[in-house]
Amino acid sequence: MKLLIVDDSNIMRRAIEKYVKDFKLDLIGTAGDGEQALALFKTHSPDVVTLDITMPKLDGISCLKEMMKINPRCRVLIISALKDPATSLSALKYGAKGFLPKPFTELQLKEEILELLGDTK
Repeated sequence: MKLLIVDDSNIMRRAIEKYVKDFKLDLIGTAGDGEQALALFKTHSPDVVTLDITMPKLDGISCLKEMMKINPRCRVLIISALKDPATSLSALKYGAKGFLPKPFTELQLKEEILELLGDTK
């Protein structure tokens, strides 16, 4: 399964990459903004995406909507510092499969990824 990591923080992208390396996911790229994420998404068709909400150029919710138009079966995990319930509900309404608030632990991320992957690990 192919993975795309999207977050405007380089530190966060590296942490996610490090934490999910046990999952045998093929990292196809990382993006620091929504436009870059969509370009990678269209080119590489990832199966799993970790997606921040607050980013430059194109926010995570807008990016999520576009991704779902292209591949509604893609499993998107929103990882965001926004703890507003309306934001997480909106992300789930537009197709995200999970929501993980920042800051998170390695164990929390792994549990969310396991849930996202279901029986496909």
